[in-house]
Amino acid sequence: MKFAVINFPGSNCDMDLYYAVRDGIEQQVELVDYRAQSLEGFDGVLIPGGFSYGDYLRSGAIAVHAPIVKEIIRFANEGKIVLGICNGFQILTELGLLPGALIQNGQSRFICETVALRVVNNETAFTNGYSKNEIINIPIAHGEGRYYCDDKTLSELEANNQIVFKYLENVNGSVEHIAGVTNKQKNVLGMMPHPERAIEKILGSDDGLKLFQSIINYQVKVNN
Repeated sequence: MKFAVINFPGSNCDMDLYYAVRDGIEQQVELVDYRAQSLEGFDGVLIPGGFSYGDYLRSGAIAVHAPIVKEIIRFANEGKIVLGICNGFQILTELGLLPGALIQNGQSRFICETVALRVVNNETAFTNGYSKNEIINIPIAHGEGRYYCDDKTLSELEANNQIVFKYLENVNGSVEHIAGVTNKQKNVLGMMPHPERAIEKILGSDDGLKLFQSIINYQVKVNN
């Protein structure tokens, strides 16, 4: 597979994602500038964490006006893989590619620690390498990571099995402990925790590696 890592002004986890793909799963990967207007030739799009445009106005709100965004939307609508992590998750909700919103943490402070997640749905392109209800340890680093949606949206998420990850301990006050969700087609995933920072045991955990391996498993299945 060939992955594009989108680089917005203020992205600071782009190289983490780059190395996770290049060294973790040994696939092709390129950094793509936010001013680019084409994603031709790529099989997956990765939107990294950081503070796009300084998080002015609202996290991810300015990033959605970048030239590359039309291509990200096309990519998603064609059923191709799109993964947004942390600020990337915020951007995907602002684009309307994922339901809900990310708001200020319940404690009104930045949280940076490794947390335990439960794999709620292991039948997606991003989680097929995990076991259902598997507990994994993944770092978080966010100030506006509290997932919010109304009751109707929550019911739809549950009915469609779109909730992929939940926090064991609700560290930021998210609705129903939600840490990651997909779109209805399940080719777009947004999550606040950083799997790209959990690729090697020397970093404290390699539980994030299965997420990237799952994408490869999925693509192989699709191609066959």
